[in-house]
Amino acid sequence: MVFVVIFGGAVALNWLLSSLNSWLYETKLGDKRFSLPPGDLGWPFIGNMWSFLRAFKSSNPDSFISSFVTRFGRTGIYKTVMFGNPSIIVTVSEASRKVLTDDERFKPGWPESTMELIGRQSFIGISYEEHKRLRRLTAAPVNGHEALSMYIPYIEDSVIAALNKWAAMGEIEFLTELRRLTFRIIMNIFLSSESEQVMAALEKEYTTLNYGVRAMAVNLPGFAYHKALKARKNLVAIFQSIVDKRRERRKKQPSKSKQDMMDALLDVEDEHGGKLNDEQIIDILVMYLNAGHESSGHITMWTTHFLQQHPEFFQKAKAEQEAIVKNRSSYTEGVIDESLRLVTFSFVVFREAKEDVQISGYTIPKGWKVLVWFRSLHLDPETYPDPMVFNPSRWDGLTPKAGTFLPFGAGSRTCPGNDLAKLEISIFLHYFLLNYELERLNPGCPLMYLPHCRPKDNCLGRIRRVSNVGALTEQIKKRKE
Repeated sequence: MVFVVIFGGAVALNWLLSSLNSWLYETKLGDKRFSLPPGDLGWPFIGNMWSFLRAFKSSNPDSFISSFVTRFGRTGIYKTVMFGNPSIIVTVSEASRKVLTDDERFKPGWPESTMELIGRQSFIGISYEEHKRLRRLTAAPVNGHEALSMYIPYIEDSVIAALNKWAAMGEIEFLTELRRLTFRIIMNIFLSSESEQVMAALEKEYTTLNYGVRAMAVNLPGFAYHKALKARKNLVAIFQSIVDKRRERRKKQPSKSKQDMMDALLDVEDEHGGKLNDEQIIDILVMYLNAGHESSGHITMWTTHFLQQHPEFFQKAKAEQEAIVKNRSSYTEGVIDESLRLVTFSFVVFREAKEDVQISGYTIPKGWKVLVWFRSLHLDPETYPDPMVFNPSRWDGLTPKAGTFLPFGAGSRTCPGNDLAKLEISIFLHYFLLNYELERLNPGCPLMYLPHCRPKDNCLGRIRRVSNVGALTEQIKKRKE
């Protein structure tokens, strides 16, 4: 009897907790609640965050979405409560494309915790018109062949120097070193140059910041989010010092030509002659420098790892790089696209419905968040057979259907640095494949295809040179010609 009472009480309590969110969020919708997609709103306050975090810290992160498919069918759209908000998860291409490209009915809907860390004046928080203006200003220098060509010599020199250094170091933390390399490149584009001390301080704070972005928003000592808020404060202080020094230098030594992105941000004016204030400039810097090195570093690491794990693709990619030196055609783009697909560094993007929207026969209520789940798009076996297998050859002659391949998002808020990221990865692979091998890379992350390796799980490896210095010098000479 005692067991029956305890069991019955537990079932009743679970039912009560599971029903509270439905009462809180659905009752107010009236008859519209009957056209919501199927799903599970979870428990009060936490929603489905525990099951989400548990899945993403396991060896099978896709079990979170799989649980919805198993319980509610393959509808491609599910209701839930995530990051403190009633939300709709979208996992199919056509619905994802509509959400990302319809600026009339959807706006950015990032969680408050993310806004606090990245900045309310960054691209994830500003209005459509302001985003359009600032994107036009900041994206032009980091997109397109003509704009990017000016950075190629610096990126090449940085990659060559880094590979030479790593080859002499013995065992290295490969991810850490790659992030330092990509951070140095984005720093050069935005700030021309800063001291090694400043770059090391910024890179350290960004690492802490990113752990908090992917954690529950618990602002108590010891929690990742609390540490991330402190890192954000430190980043703002460092950037404020940089902005102050740049303003002072420009007063003493005015220059007619813009030297880097910082100068462009200081000079830009709106139609009324208004300029960006320090908060706006700093939030844009926080966002760009973070996105500009995190994704490139991680994707480069995983691409290198995948190639080392698959010798047939390694040799094919290496032969292609030798062909590039001889001015023949290129193939590496498929290798990069396959890594972008398989890793899916940005696994989700947030929007918010500006009005009631009908998609796939279901209602997305005004004010509800919409989570476009890129991992489901990129690992759909109907689009990509054997989706968990690294196979660059699948891209031979393949033009992905709209909405099925979105490594940098879609619509007006597509990642503005996507061309720069691919350029960095391509240049690294070129010199790595021709001259080096990576030994004993052991991705210690328990999350095989997820980006957020922790420091204690850092991916260890050893860079070994396989060509002589003379061959490398000849390659550099031909590239420059």
